[in-house]
Amino acid sequence: MNPKVDFFFEKPSQWQQEYLLLRSIILDSELIEELKWGVPCYTFRGSNVVLIHGFKDYCAILFHKGALLKDHEGILIQQTENVQAARQMRFTELKEIQVLKATIKAYVFEAIEVEKAGLKVELKKTSEFPMPEEFKSILEVDSELKKAFESLTPGRQRGYMLYFSQAKQSKTRETRIEKYMPKIFEGKGLND
Repeated sequence: MNPKVDFFFEKPSQWQQEYLLLRSIILDSELIEELKWGVPCYTFRGSNVVLIHGFKDYCAILFHKGALLKDHEGILIQQTENVQAARQMRFTELKEIQVLKATIKAYVFEAIEVEKAGLKVELKKTSEFPMPEEFKSILEVDSELKKAFESLTPGRQRGYMLYFSQAKQSKTRETRIEKYMPKIFEGKGLND
């Protein structure tokens, strides 16, 4: 147990009991407990393996390379279609965790084996993500914007393309593109 993480388990939460049980299950392994992104993260030789986090409707453990786990029980969830590597195991009550304790432990040990083996999730390249036609058209006529966009990190490029693409209407996509052009010129990402 890492004292820097204790505050997470001590603060009042609807998931406090669930968090404590998940912590004890995960710590019954060779993982090291750290604090990352304000939540408990468990690492193996410096690599993130699993973290505990909570939401309004559920608490969860997130396996950073969950896409590589066999998921024999069919209980891992891909949060959105754009999440490539991580997978969640979600819980809505303490009893679920108690019933699945051995299964959770097995998934944690499998995730450790994935790290030991040095396996990597094959991530899609930025060029494989869909670029909305409205953005593609602007880039074809505005060489300065195209240059600024291409100089962004691949993650920032993906962030913009995903955000622009999420809009259902063309007008909304155009409005989003116009709004974020100054940030692209500044070399900043969507959330910078």
